[in-house]
Amino acid sequence: MQTGSFHSSTPLLLESGEVLEQYSLAYTTYGQLNADHSNVVWAVHALTGDAKVADWWSGLVGENALYNYSSHFIICANLLGSGYGSTNALSENPSTGTPYFYDFPVLSTRDLAQSLEYLRQHLKIEQIHTLIGGSLGGQVALEWAYTLGQRLQHAIIIASTAKTSPWVIGFNEAQRMAIAADNTWGQTHEDAGKKGLEAARAIAMLSYRNPSDINTKQKESEEKLDGFLAASYLRYQGSKLAKRFQAFSYWTLTKAMDSHDIGRGRGGVETALEAIQSRVLAVGVNSDLLFLAEEAQFLSQKVRTGNYGEIVSTAGHDAFLIEFAQLSSLIKKFYR
Repeated sequence: MQTGSFHSSTPLLLESGEVLEQYSLAYTTYGQLNADHSNVVWAVHALTGDAKVADWWSGLVGENALYNYSSHFIICANLLGSGYGSTNALSENPSTGTPYFYDFPVLSTRDLAQSLEYLRQHLKIEQIHTLIGGSLGGQVALEWAYTLGQRLQHAIIIASTAKTSPWVIGFNEAQRMAIAADNTWGQTHEDAGKKGLEAARAIAMLSYRNPSDINTKQKESEEKLDGFLAASYLRYQGSKLAKRFQAFSYWTLTKAMDSHDIGRGRGGVETALEAIQSRVLAVGVNSDLLFLAEEAQFLSQKVRTGNYGEIVSTAGHDAFLIEFAQLSSLIKKFYR
């Protein structure tokens, strides 16, 4: 594994009309480029992920996994706005010399894809064999697939959508309301909104899992009036995220997810999907209540060369981070 940091002093013009005068992206690579540079696999992480794809997708990326280090050159960059080495709201604003905090610009999935494109150009990677991402990462990957054209051979979009639904936007807004309800939100320090972030994560977990999964795994073995396992589980998940992530990045990236619309300014969703030149595998999860399987099916039907695969799991949306055997099987079938 090798880590790097790309710093761009070329201003990034954002969809909002704002300009990010300069920015940095942290990235990680595994393996080596082959002689004709035809073995590039570019992974895009989800909402709270980082560039170390072999850690959170260990069943897909690793020494003995589908994307192994002897056959592939695997790269993953920390998304702009995230807190794992890339420019975010806690980074220094060059115009003030102090952190951006609440002045950090609004980012869209298209902006995130554009920053990755500049990183690709910096690394002089002319062709990408496979671009793969799940959830928010799938949205960013789809945006990038549109602009990559013939530079991309395969796009694998997992538990994701061509346009964010009002249902998902509603979940994200409820989470941001939880952050804003924290009385430290509005203060200028890195831990602002931390307790609110814990509540936001608890809300999110209810959308990431299927009711049957929670009902089974958090089932009580005794009668009680309080102290339920489900409550403890959600509090634990909230506390766990707040220890490694910050509310500012959560706010930025959920806003980016809300913005996602592959068809914006391109004649609509169907017209934009038809313009994608790579082969596309859209993977849905049968129990996903957040990004519905039917949305992945729609995506696969509207691109030029599309395939649909489905993960069968009780885990809900999070199955794309769990069901590695099924995912590997679907991808192998797609390549064949």
